[in-house]
Amino acid sequence: MTITLHSQFPIDRNGLIYTDLLACAARMKNKDHTLWGAEAEPEAAHRMNWLNLPFSSRELLPQLDALSAWARSAGLTNILLAGMGGSSLAAEVIAKTYLKALTVLDTTDPDQITRAIPTDFTHTIIVVGSKSGATIETASQMALFTELIKSAGQNPVDHIVIVTDFNSPLDMRARKDGFRVINADPDVGGRYSALSAFGLVPAALMGVDVSILLDDALAASEKFTEPDSVVVALATAIFDAGEQNLALCDEGSLLPGLSDWIEQLVAESSGKNQQGRLPIVIESSTSKVAGNGLKIGFAEATSADLVINATLGEQFILWEWVTALLCRALGVDPFNQPNVSEAKERTRAILDSWAKGNEIHLTPACENENLQIFTTLPSSSLREALQKFFQIEAHYIAIMAYLNRGEDDLVMNTRTLVASITGIGTTFGWGPRFLHSTGQFHKGGAQNGAFIQITGENDLDLSIPGQDFSFHTLLMAQALGDGEALSERDRPLIRIHLKNRKRGIAELIAVLNAL
Repeated sequence: MTITLHSQFPIDRNGLIYTDLLACAARMKNKDHTLWGAEAEPEAAHRMNWLNLPFSSRELLPQLDALSAWARSAGLTNILLAGMGGSSLAAEVIAKTYLKALTVLDTTDPDQITRAIPTDFTHTIIVVGSKSGATIETASQMALFTELIKSAGQNPVDHIVIVTDFNSPLDMRARKDGFRVINADPDVGGRYSALSAFGLVPAALMGVDVSILLDDALAASEKFTEPDSVVVALATAIFDAGEQNLALCDEGSLLPGLSDWIEQLVAESSGKNQQGRLPIVIESSTSKVAGNGLKIGFAEATSADLVINATLGEQFILWEWVTALLCRALGVDPFNQPNVSEAKERTRAILDSWAKGNEIHLTPACENENLQIFTTLPSSSLREALQKFFQIEAHYIAIMAYLNRGEDDLVMNTRTLVASITGIGTTFGWGPRFLHSTGQFHKGGAQNGAFIQITGENDLDLSIPGQDFSFHTLLMAQALGDGEALSERDRPLIRIHLKNRKRGIAELIAVLNAL
């Protein structure tokens, strides 16, 4: 297939940005790691192999065939993927596109984890994906499932497959324990790894012909340095739009979920040095949720400013190129993520403090039988707290729900309501998943956001084998740690804690409807 870009937005192919990016595209194809400035060079020098993945990932095909054959012969048909950010988002898009069953576990919410635990592990295979091999969410999930499989009288080695970088802590431990391990290229960053083992291992286990993804990506990438380059045109359009909010719309698309993958890639790559573009995933091209901003769609029937027609393999490689070129125009390093690391460090610091008995005692501004409201704005009710919060000047609002994706989905309705009340771009992210995505932009991008955290009590909790904290404790530490980071940047923040999730969400929606 051929990528086509239909534009209602003027793309200046004679301008300085297009001319520079066209020249940079040729340099990038040759892995010129100097494109993003001296400060980015050390990182970029070890993060350019994603350019080769459409070709180099073919070396994985024998391993993938063998792994798939083993899984089929063992009757392992229930596939569960434990991974955060780049370790799971591409696989989720692949599953939705090819209509394959896949349970993605990118959370520390114990209710959601409990829902993913099979009643019988006999037919379950768990793919554990972690580039660093030290991701706290994934390590905790693996510890839990290893223990559960043993308790069921089965061998974890027969049900768990590891995807990680060579010589990572997880790689060394897993090999020692006899697990099946497939290594990813260490010179490919996590969010650029869709066509690496992180995307392809789950795809192969689902029965997807991964060679088609690679063939399409390779054919597309060979045209990206031509004078009418689609990646240069798209990167130029996003930059020239001049607005930080960027709307992505899956309406009518044959690639459902693609916008969520692009969201992480663009936000985490560009959102630093108070620069960047903030993708806002919208349900339809006429939605007001994104505020003023360029609208990009993936189906002809939409009224988006730009429409991109391409296969999934083409979209993966296209957006990786576009993002790297956009970061060149913005003057930021596309491969680091300093504020994702900051969130991890704050979480660990809170957990360590709690382990020493130093509990955090927070006093809500107000509360009722359903919820508590934590805010620095004097308030006697949720309604008053929200009214005062919405009066604060901001360019976008981020709703961050540390809840159960799949069970607490009604909370997503808050985004449309907030956007209608404020008239500005509004994002919605499930925590802690968004910490590996838009969380980088929140702290590293333009400091013009306002933030609504939604946390909640759990119906039950789960212990983490080998740790002195539970999943609920970890989830709350992640929320409070991120809240600390935002507050220290003087960003407006309100936290709504649901004492009863169902009733609390209903009350929140009712109050928003009444504003």
